Amino acid sequence: MRRVAIIQSNYIPWRGYFDFIRSADLFVFYDDVQYSTGSWRNRNRLKTSTGPEWITVPVNASLSRAIDQTPIASAGYDWRARHRRQIEQSLGPAPYFGDALRIWEAATHGDFASISALNIRLTHALNEYLGIRTRSVQSREFHLAGHKTERLIELLRRLGADAYLSGPSARQYLDEAAFRAAGIQLEYKTYDYAPYPQLWGAFEGAVSILDLIANTGAAAPAHLASRTPSVVAVPAEQSTTGAK
Repeated sequence: MRRVAIIQSNYIPWRGYFDFIRSADLFVFYDDVQYSTGSWRNRNRLKTSTGPEWITVPVNASLSRAIDQTPIASAGYDWRARHRRQIEQSLGPAPYFGDALRIWEAATHGDFASISALNIRLTHALNEYLGIRTRSVQSREFHLAGHKTERLIELLRRLGADAYLSGPSARQYLDEAAFRAAGIQLEYKTYDYAPYPQLWGAFEGAVSILDLIANTGAAAPAHLASRTPSVVAVPAEQSTTGAK
């Protein structure tokens, strides 16, 4: 069975994002869709001595643009310098802070055509550190038509997918009957993780993967797997197409 996972790119995502990638045979950065403000596309959270704090890349946001056409804002403050200070304040005392900072600095160096380009470079660098070998592609390569579930199924068919791994929030809008008709197994990822050693008091899991790396170093991959298996909403045997 070829399992494909599809999701938008995020800025230095949390560990669940990387568990999502490693759980698939092929991963798709689904960034040729509308940019949404207030999302994870250009920001994430760091745990600090006073609680979680947002770390945000400034972008020239517009709902008329796709994620992979949304540029990083060139005017205003030096976001890299600000982010470096934030990362250092959050994770500086952690035992493997140097690993986290080196990954971030190397991957954010240079210019980027879009927030998507930055996110993808960071994700690849983080995958390498975490030992994740899942191949990735970008949805823009496929010139897709249609909307929502129809569009996803077209992409999955073109990728030769037998199973689709989705984030759990998509259950609110995916047309499960369409997956049955297409003969594609539909699974929803679960995010159920044990705490790891962490700075600044009570454990907080909804923070950037940099937190896990800075606190656990080379042991980080051992903390990636969800304790609960994915939920299979449409099993393969419920296929109604019979297509080969």
